[in-house]
Amino acid sequence: MLVAVDDSDCTKRMLAHLVSHERWCGKDVAWTVFHAVPPLPHRAAALADPASVEDYYASDAERVLRPVRSFLKRHGIQPTFVHKICPPAREIARLANTGKFDVAVMGSHGRGAVGGAVLGSVVQQVLASTRLPVLIIR
Repeated sequence: MLVAVDDSDCTKRMLAHLVSHERWCGKDVAWTVFHAVPPLPHRAAALADPASVEDYYASDAERVLRPVRSFLKRHGIQPTFVHKICPPAREIARLANTGKFDVAVMGSHGRGAVGGAVLGSVVQQVLASTRLPVLIIR
C-alpha cells in the first residue's frame, strides 16, 4: 500500500481512518509512506550553499515524517518511509505505476470541483495519471 502524506490535517484524518480498520493494519499489509518535499525555487537554491539546501530538504522531510512515524509505531505498523524532492502528484503517480502496490491512499482537502479546478489538486492529478486504484479519504 502506497500512503502519500504531508503535514496537513487531511493526512492526520487519513492515517486515523486507516489504523481504525483492521483490513489496512494486518500483518500481510506492507505500507510505504511517501512524502514529496517541495523543491526550493531555483534562484533561492542557487544562492544558498549546497549543504544548507540539503539540510533544509532533510529537515522538512523529517518534520513531516516524524509524527507519522510515531503515530504508526504506536499502532504497531512498521512502514517503509520514502521522501523525494519533487512535485508531489507526478512522483506519487510514478510510484503508483511502477511500484508493486495494490492501492494508493491519499487524504483530500475536499475543496470540491470548483476549488480543485481553480487551485489544482494533487489527488486529481494522481487520478488522471495512474492505473492503480486510489483510496481517497476526506
